[in-house]
Amino acid sequence: MSDIDNCLTLLRVCYTWEFQLRAFDFQYFCGLANSIRDLIFSLLFGKKKPAITLKDPTIKYPLKLIDKEIISHDTRKFRFALTSPEEVLGLPIGQHIYLSAKIDGNLVVRPYTPVSSDDDKGFVDLVIKIYYKNVHPKFPEGGKMSQYLESLRIGETIDFRGPSGLLIYQGKGEFAIKPDKKSAAVIKKAKHVGMIAGGTGITPMLQIIRAVMKDPKDPTLCYLLFANQTEKDILLRPELEEVLANHPSRFKLWYTVDRAPDGWEYSQGFISEEMVRERLPPPSEDTLILMCGPPPMIQFACNPNLDKVGHSSARRFTF
Repeated sequence: MSDIDNCLTLLRVCYTWEFQLRAFDFQYFCGLANSIRDLIFSLLFGKKKPAITLKDPTIKYPLKLIDKEIISHDTRKFRFALTSPEEVLGLPIGQHIYLSAKIDGNLVVRPYTPVSSDDDKGFVDLVIKIYYKNVHPKFPEGGKMSQYLESLRIGETIDFRGPSGLLIYQGKGEFAIKPDKKSAAVIKKAKHVGMIAGGTGITPMLQIIRAVMKDPKDPTLCYLLFANQTEKDILLRPELEEVLANHPSRFKLWYTVDRAPDGWEYSQGFISEEMVRERLPPPSEDTLILMCGPPPMIQFACNPNLDKVGHSSARRFTF
């Protein structure tokens, strides 16, 4: 007799149990019969989890560039093929990958958070801002990895490694957060998640926002305060505003820019106490604040103003 025949026989037995037990109103045993029945249905008809590319976080996986999309004058979306068209990347929500390459004879490693997810089979997408040479006086050489990616040709590969990171979003407001790499994760629950992002620090926020909104049973509310130098620098704006249009009661979005154009309807300037107070959820044990951006922004703008408003350091996390 095959495994399927055995399962079907057991299923018939479970239905018989349920009928007989319901006659005596033995609710506990009926629930048990239902659980066994559901398990059998899952074994027979449940979807198998797809294979993943990132099987070992210590191994580098060379992935091939298959598409490059120009988003703006200095921003690109790079699409890399996974090792099989039926695989997903295998990146938990809140985690990132590392790209590594030999550039001018030196190994360069940089962290990135994909904008694609494990719903996407066969590829991974990265949206990356290119920091060119001789543009910013403080960084005359520009960004080594971003310029290397800009020069990468279709069909060429770069090494991926991961997953990595101290935070995993487990769904329905539950975050597993490690104080450091060697410590066990601490579970923190939140009904309200405030997010402060600067520039390219938007990518882990979008990853979490999408995961929350995808689940209609997830009661978590997300509030994003997104800082950039100019309106043109706002990365992934169409994607964010699509989420806002689809989930206006669950997602709140606010921008601030250093140099605002005429008619700008959002804030101008650095992250301030007023912005934190008005655009993020109030301090409570149900609130968690996530931050990702340049270290000076976190150190001199975010944390001091979160302190002023009364957000506990125990209810904050910086990517």
